[in-house]
Amino acid sequence: MFLQHYCNTTRPDLKQMLPSFLTAENRHSTHSPSYEAPGGKPLVFVVEDDADIARLICFHLNTAGYSTRWFSKSSSVVDEALRELPSLFLLDIMIPGSDGWDLCRQIRASKPLAGAHVIFLTAKTAETDRIRGLELGGDDYIIKPFSPRELIARIRAVLRRSRDSAEPEVLKLGYLEIDSYSMIVRVAGESIPTTTREFRLLQYLARHATRVFTRDQLLDAVWTDGSFVTPRSVDVYIRRLREKIEPDPDNPSYLKTVRGIGYRVDIPKQS
Repeated sequence: MFLQHYCNTTRPDLKQMLPSFLTAENRHSTHSPSYEAPGGKPLVFVVEDDADIARLICFHLNTAGYSTRWFSKSSSVVDEALRELPSLFLLDIMIPGSDGWDLCRQIRASKPLAGAHVIFLTAKTAETDRIRGLELGGDDYIIKPFSPRELIARIRAVLRRSRDSAEPEVLKLGYLEIDSYSMIVRVAGESIPTTTREFRLLQYLARHATRVFTRDQLLDAVWTDGSFVTPRSVDVYIRRLREKIEPDPDNPSYLKTVRGIGYRVDIPKQS
């Protein structure tokens, strides 16, 4: 195993250091609900059944300035997240109990957790699995074995995007409101939960309303961290957004398809 080899051969000194990240204090925090742990550190929930991998992930995350909690199975993750509201979930897919797919569904279905980031970290390499991860609301999909430095870089990129997009403005297009400051989408005054990627895509199109963008242009503008994406990924996110904001997703008023080119946001007339 890659991470065991790393620990045993590259940094054997870590074997004495890693268990300290799995202490009772780290597993059972009692601080008030917040997207940051005490001291202003972003809190990451690491859901991984392999203890060696989990220890090394926690070591690198803690070294990089993050607070971590490790879960070897999925059963208590959502309940604990509702107490502590992590900034990011790092999910293995093949875990005891509900698998990572189902756990992501539970996270996205929970209003308090819907704005948290989700990155899949898994040995499942098929393109269908990657697409499925995006469809379920994942912000990124990383395949094992992986570079710890790349993992940290991609976590930082996901968290940075939400900070960069938080601008003090509200875009209004008909009954649609996009609050860039709080990252909230409203339709006719009702808040609609979105993932970070969904929000950024809708925000980008809305800021350039009526302009047509190709899928490649949208990939360049919204997927800026080098994560695995294809033109089909844009279609997946557009479909999910239509289901959330359109009165009739099959006949959209806002997110229009321009055949042979790509997509645009229209400003519908209010009756």
